[in-house]
Amino acid sequence: MIISHKYRFIFIKTRKTAGTSIEIFLSRHCGEEDVVTPIRPPVAGHEPRNHQGLWNPLPELRSSDAEQPWDTLRQFIRRQRFYNHIPARVLRHRIPADVWRDYFVFCVERNPWDKALSHYAMINERSGGHLSFDAYLAQGFFPTDFDKYTDAEGRLLVDEVLRYESLNEELGRVFARLGAPFDGDLGVRAKSGYRSDRRPYQEVYDDQQREVIARAFAREIEMFGYRFEE
Repeated sequence: MIISHKYRFIFIKTRKTAGTSIEIFLSRHCGEEDVVTPIRPPVAGHEPRNHQGLWNPLPELRSSDAEQPWDTLRQFIRRQRFYNHIPARVLRHRIPADVWRDYFVFCVERNPWDKALSHYAMINERSGGHLSFDAYLAQGFFPTDFDKYTDAEGRLLVDEVLRYESLNEELGRVFARLGAPFDGDLGVRAKSGYRSDRRPYQEVYDDQQREVIARAFAREIEMFGYRFEE
């Protein structure tokens, strides 16, 4: 997650959407007062800053936005004000109201079938390379990020959700609006080496597997009109 006071934007990080690559790129252009949360493992060129500190946790705890009240209290005790995948509904309680109101808030979303396949490749690699795709689907642990950019009623909290499928074009448009430097490419491909099978996702799924993802990502599919392209 990044808060740029220099360019007046907030980047909410979702999973398997080039979020780490975007963070690395943006962190190089952030000012000393900007907020850049740590990523794991650390990457050269990415400098975390200003992510720790105290805040008033009571408004968050009194609302329906706290992920888990005990987690909020634990983060408060540890001064963990901002963290990597902090949801927009939590973040808005931890920053000044005028920053949340006046800054451009954005994130990135991705076709669910492609996104889940990328997530599987990462989980499989990290678990030793012996996890079948069916076993991954049976676990039911998917990179659903709907709650990262919506409120409890499913309403968008961010100003814009960019499409991963046309990321460079959309980032170019957003950065031009913000006055941030961008030459058409991030110049970094973090976490892109997990997926050795480069077939299009349409060639990987069978009908049953396809339906599992359709159910898991039903809210994203409804909101953004994603389809399993034939």
